[in-house]
Amino acid sequence: MEHVPTISRLQIEEGFENHDQVTRVLASLPELQPEPVTAEEGGSNLPSADMQKKTLRLIPFHGSLLKTCPGTKGYICCGYQILHVGTNCSLDCSYCILQGYLNQPALRVFINLADRLPEIGKIMDRHPERIFRVGTGEFTDSLALDAITHGTDKLLPFFAERGNAVLELKTKTTQVEGLLRAKIRERIVVSWSLNSPAIASREERGAPSIRARLEAAQRCQQEGYAVGIHFDPLVDHPNWQAEYAKTLDLIDRHLDPKRIIWVSLGCLRFMPSLGPIIRKRHPHARVLRGEFVPGRDGKLRYFKPIRMDMYRAIARLLRAWHRDLGIYLCMESREVWQQSLGWSPKDSAALSSFLDQRVLKFFGNPNGRAHSFKLGT
Repeated sequence: MEHVPTISRLQIEEGFENHDQVTRVLASLPELQPEPVTAEEGGSNLPSADMQKKTLRLIPFHGSLLKTCPGTKGYICCGYQILHVGTNCSLDCSYCILQGYLNQPALRVFINLADRLPEIGKIMDRHPERIFRVGTGEFTDSLALDAITHGTDKLLPFFAERGNAVLELKTKTTQVEGLLRAKIRERIVVSWSLNSPAIASREERGAPSIRARLEAAQRCQQEGYAVGIHFDPLVDHPNWQAEYAKTLDLIDRHLDPKRIIWVSLGCLRFMPSLGPIIRKRHPHARVLRGEFVPGRDGKLRYFKPIRMDMYRAIARLLRAWHRDLGIYLCMESREVWQQSLGWSPKDSAALSSFLDQRVLKFFGNPNGRAHSFKLGT
């Protein structure tokens, strides 16, 4: 069963009341009287304490819609492309980095995304030799509002027609009815952010249970979608090995490992300024109960031995389940890779090539171009 978020206020930027995307949202929320709002000239430099997670604000976006994940020098990055579809999330996870830097409240959806897809297509056409791994889950949950906005209706056909791109929809929800109604499966990855049942129930407020998420993932697999898994953030908590083993057991019950395109692992990390915000907004959160040190990117991280222990343990469980899951680490050094997984890509370009190979394995190469990958040493 889908967990549709509760929206109590609907705001529409003046001049866009008759936009096609707005009309679709109005049909989904007939009980609400829309409020006109003026275009904003930016916002405060400080994050908003009240994130207004029940207010939906429909606005155009005039900046760059497609951006490369910036990464950090010294850490290996996967070369992900971020498709900017909106900001803020209807869920309220205690550790969410969005609460640390979003300075404009409300759930913001960019209604002109479909209008601007051709310009994204031109970028991809200029680089036919590349594979664009694109995700919409960087600044919002990819599917949390889909039953209201129907945003995937435009995205799926666009990516299905592109031979050098794949779209990843990353979520913690069960909002898959729109995907299951769609006739398109090609070049679409539906991914779930998972944690231990203990962390999910205590720290991921508003999100469905791990079992419910995996039931939704199972339905997507059965209907032909490729599925991804993201254990990020892994959180050090009492009996974490046994707790994460529970999640692996649920994965085993629900998913076919041969239809999993990749699995990422990443430990909890956050900018120091996020700590006070978590304590204020989530006074009962336990995610800050750990030993943290500043990393190369300025973010606080667990001590390296703790991170490597967690990666080794989770990877061991995953490999015992299936040997070919495309396991990779998010924003870690070659040393941590080597000590945790027993191998390391040489650099970010090598990791990007490794994940591109996963795309080719699952979706083929319509362009007919050869891609090669060699493990780093």
